[in-house]
Amino acid sequence: MIEAVLELVPVYGAPVVGLITFLSCLALPVPASIVMLAAGALSAAGDLPVGLISASALAGAISGDQLGFLAGRLAGRELVRRLGRRPASRHAIRDANAFMTRYGGHGVFLSRWLLSPLGPYVNVAAGAMDIGWTRFTFWGVLGECVWVAVYVGSGALFADHISAVADILGNATGALAAAAVAGVLGLHLLRGRAQ
Repeated sequence: MIEAVLELVPVYGAPVVGLITFLSCLALPVPASIVMLAAGALSAAGDLPVGLISASALAGAISGDQLGFLAGRLAGRELVRRLGRRPASRHAIRDANAFMTRYGGHGVFLSRWLLSPLGPYVNVAAGAMDIGWTRFTFWGVLGECVWVAVYVGSGALFADHISAVADILGNATGALAAAAVAGVLGLHLLRGRAQ
């Protein structure tokens, strides 16, 4: 699937990048980070305009976040309960709820780029928890700006070594995310024992 999506980037450019980031923010398994790296590399080669690629990636990500937030706001706790029953999303929605309860807006920011696999579930949880839309949007946009800048910028800066950069960013993000989730869960367990 990754190869098929990557073949679309030089042909369709910004619309594909925007669509992929939109879908990734809805928890669909699409290679958003790799697509942004590739688009950044194509921009460095002069094949795609970096500003348009970045704006499209950002617009797609923000739109996906907003749709997830709206779904959480409209469907509320029922949607969270349904997601909690599905094996594929059970842990993610539980972690997103705990993360939002503890960190609020800062949690939205961190889930856009540092803990990005948690992001779509944080969107739903934030909507269901009645986090203010302005607060959610502020922190979400700020976090998405970091995500897009890191991946499109890395693709442009390291165009000659794009596969190595993809591996490094994927491993670093995964390790940081695992450490953060482990830390949050550890604190949660300690609090539970203290009570």
